[in-house]
Amino acid sequence: MKRPIPFLLCLAMAAACRAAGPSEPDEGADAWAGPPSDPRTGWHFYVDPPPAPRPRAAPHPRNAQGDERDALARFRQLQKEVEERRALAVILPTEPNVRRYMELEAKVVRNASLFADIAQRIAWSHPELDPATQGRPVNATALEVFEQEQARARSEVLARAAREHVLMFFFRGDCGYCHAMAPVLDAFRRRHGIRIIAVSADGGALAGFPDARRDNGIVRTMHVQQFPALFLAQPFSGRIDPVGVGVLSEAQLAERIVTLFDGRDGKGSPQPVFGFDQP
Repeated sequence: MKRPIPFLLCLAMAAACRAAGPSEPDEGADAWAGPPSDPRTGWHFYVDPPPAPRPRAAPHPRNAQGDERDALARFRQLQKEVEERRALAVILPTEPNVRRYMELEAKVVRNASLFADIAQRIAWSHPELDPATQGRPVNATALEVFEQEQARARSEVLARAAREHVLMFFFRGDCGYCHAMAPVLDAFRRRHGIRIIAVSADGGALAGFPDARRDNGIVRTMHVQQFPALFLAQPFSGRIDPVGVGVLSEAQLAERIVTLFDGRDGKGSPQPVFGFDQP
């Protein structure tokens, strides 16, 4: 029996494929095993290969700056939302409006409490950020030590100021405040040894300052308009700084003189934290 020629050709092709062995699939076409090996499909049968897989997109790394911008945008949005809900609750104080505002405020308070707890833990491990270690302490024992050190430092500065400076005291004989200020100045002079030059603007006398000088035009030169008035002067340099006008206590007088004396060399002057040269 003679077989049809197309059938014989299909058998020959199938044998050739088996002899050659399976070919390695191309990269990206793993799901396609090549042409069909079933001889019944015929040589004219064609199978479409599957589409090549799309390359997977690499995950985007987290952007810290982008996260910060998102957080700041959320903060501004939260501020606006709180203001709007509060305004609505005040203008239309219905139960739903007030409740919505209180719910949002409670969330803000919880977040602020969490912030305070974290800030406290950071302050404990970073003393330079702890307010309790900067300036005046709050603990009673530490406060006593702090005040003793402050008094000692203040006495040293006042002693140096007394060696190089004088206090100019402008008064009037008919000024009640000047008479009240006189014993304070006299006690301060005896305590710290600073020299006081008293100048009478109207020629009147003042107890405790029998050697007061009469005004020779210095009142107008110093632009003294209210009495009593005090100035810290350095005779050898001619520098004069105002200390204050009106009745001052000894503590106030000492504090102001120390501030003026320390600030002349710039060491005692506070420096700005945020300057224009900051990045």
